Amino acid sequence: MIISAKAYSRAGLLGNPSDGYFGKTISVIVKNFEAEVELWQSPEIEIVAGIEDIPRFPTLQALTDDVALHGYYGGVRLIKATAARFARTYLSGRQNIPNFTIRYRTNIPRQVGLGGSSALITAATRALSAFYNVPIDKLRTPTFVWQVETKELGLAAGLQDRVIQTWEGAVYMDFDRVYFDANGYGKYEAIDVALLPPLFLAYRTDVAELSTVPHTNLRERFNAGDKAVVDGMARCAALACEAREVLLAGRKKDLGPLIDKNFDVRCSMMTLDPVNVKMIEIARHYGAHAHFTGSGGAILGIPPDGNACDQMAAELEKLNCRFLRPIF
Repeated sequence: MIISAKAYSRAGLLGNPSDGYFGKTISVIVKNFEAEVELWQSPEIEIVAGIEDIPRFPTLQALTDDVALHGYYGGVRLIKATAARFARTYLSGRQNIPNFTIRYRTNIPRQVGLGGSSALITAATRALSAFYNVPIDKLRTPTFVWQVETKELGLAAGLQDRVIQTWEGAVYMDFDRVYFDANGYGKYEAIDVALLPPLFLAYRTDVAELSTVPHTNLRERFNAGDKAVVDGMARCAALACEAREVLLAGRKKDLGPLIDKNFDVRCSMMTLDPVNVKMIEIARHYGAHAHFTGSGGAILGIPPDGNACDQMAAELEKLNCRFLRPIF
């Protein structure tokens, strides 16, 4: 029997990037893109490489172009790390543990802040959980996925991606330090997607930057007590909290200015890629409200009305961006 499991891309709506700093965020699932894992019993453990991991290129230039677009990291290391963590966490002491073959595919755009890595780990966790009959509840699954990335792979990451990819829909998240330390997870609240205004998403097709790159210096500054970063994270968290109240009160029209403030706070804390900033500038020029979905390379926001939206999309496409409406 083949076990199949999926996880979808995601986009941070408000609060970014405070999730990694005991803050608050609101995130939405984006079902336009997905990662899927298939797993079945086999004599040996085998990981079947996805397309991006196949080390075969027609020319040296093709290899160079692939590295420029996608970077050096594929999915095999993510699957290995997930399986290793799962075995140590849930299978220790078991006898006669069956082997498996696992293969994966993903069409989530890479390294533009849409949660591609965490989606693959989440899908693999679901498949392993089903294969070994080890249920993991919705509160603890995100923490496990987060530990795969932070403990196994040494990446700097918050919990936001893993929560929304587990819960799906739209979720308000509170990562209060005291509560998290006591429970091992944050406070998560599902929000009816019908309360959201119409949204748009645009992402670059010409970029590959690891999400850990722009956050490395930020974390060092936060840990050192840098006032600009500490205060900035608090403001981002407060904006997510205010956005929750706005949505629950049915005041969709009041969400846009909060999204704009979130981006402005982000700008005050760190140096951003000028092309990524240009995406926001284009959106604002045409009357949209937008913020990065993650570390950069994709934006999510409230589009302008009528022809202005079409004009904005056309201008973003000139910047090598794809424009779409997210599916929840």
